Amino acid sequence: MEIELGFGKKVRRAYGFDEIALVPSLATIETDDVETKTSIGSLKLDIPIIASAMDSVVDPSTAAMMSQFGGLGVLNLQGVQTRYEDANKVLDEIAAASKGDYVPLMQRLYEKPVKKELIEKRIQEIKAKKGVAAVSVTPQAAEEYGKIAASAGADVVVIQATVVSTKHKAKNFKPLDVAKFCAGTKVPVIIGNCVTYDVALELMETGISGLLVGIGPGSACTSRGVLGIGVPMATTIADCAAARDAYFKKTGRYVSVIGDGGMVVGGDICKAIACGADAVMIGSPLTKAKEAPGRGFHWGMATPNALLPRGTRIKVGTIGTLKEILLGPAKYDDGSENFVGALKTSMGTLGAANIKEMQKVEIVIAPSILTEGKVFQKAQSLGMYK
Repeated sequence: MEIELGFGKKVRRAYGFDEIALVPSLATIETDDVETKTSIGSLKLDIPIIASAMDSVVDPSTAAMMSQFGGLGVLNLQGVQTRYEDANKVLDEIAAASKGDYVPLMQRLYEKPVKKELIEKRIQEIKAKKGVAAVSVTPQAAEEYGKIAASAGADVVVIQATVVSTKHKAKNFKPLDVAKFCAGTKVPVIIGNCVTYDVALELMETGISGLLVGIGPGSACTSRGVLGIGVPMATTIADCAAARDAYFKKTGRYVSVIGDGGMVVGGDICKAIACGADAVMIGSPLTKAKEAPGRGFHWGMATPNALLPRGTRIKVGTIGTLKEILLGPAKYDDGSENFVGALKTSMGTLGAANIKEMQKVEIVIAPSILTEGKVFQKAQSLGMYK
């Protein structure tokens, strides 16, 4: 329903995760009997969780660990892992930087060019640990680095930017032909990000296997403040999932929708899938792992931008191992650990036996869902209010 913002300007109401709640059905299912498997093209995942292609989240070791636990970790091919032979030394420097020195330091560190030999080396390191080698590149670098990654044995290629479209206009370089890239790539191609039905539909028509949806909700991202761009995640996932379903009905080919960003606790992941996501991509919750390369910090992908930084570094601390955050057991009562356990419990309570059924559960608009009856938790900084 359209709302009149002012004379001649109509707008639509959009919703975030904090404004909705999931409604149980007539039936419930034993938690151990629900199925969390999902797929992206030919790629099969036991759990619908993907670690973001960010330097504070994924390195070769954590990428392999994500595969071991049934999910997927995406390595940034234009980050410190491919610019520096000794990436750990650089990560230590980033973690030790003061607030005032941080952005200039990042801009300087990311000026160093990507080394092609390191692209091959990092992919081989993931494969040597028996991990699925998923890698991320920007559209401008996809042709060059994508080919190198494919020859090195990459299993998934992610093309990612703040906003991606099939009708990009540029005077100084030739935009990426996404359809041609997908046709020439033998592994699943995931592309993003987008937030609208129309763009999602056009991107699906290029032959991609997965679509990242979400602009600016990440905890370290400042694009919404710097650029004023973005759509709340519950609405954007629902819109893009509708495009997926329309495309599938028309072609018989299924393109997975991946909610990217804005998820902090287990309940957010449950809501994302209920809104229509086939999987989620998360960053900051995983940087709290002992094994995370961020050393207790997390930073936005566009922070090093030389002209207009659109990300910051936040301190997230360390709460447990990657396994505990994903699979438990949880030591905390705030939803920050055992995401898969939370998802299974939510699915069982809602009567959803699998991801497809979870996408069909009833949702209500509930702006008081996080505050109703929580006076003591808020006052004492407990549970949901830590």
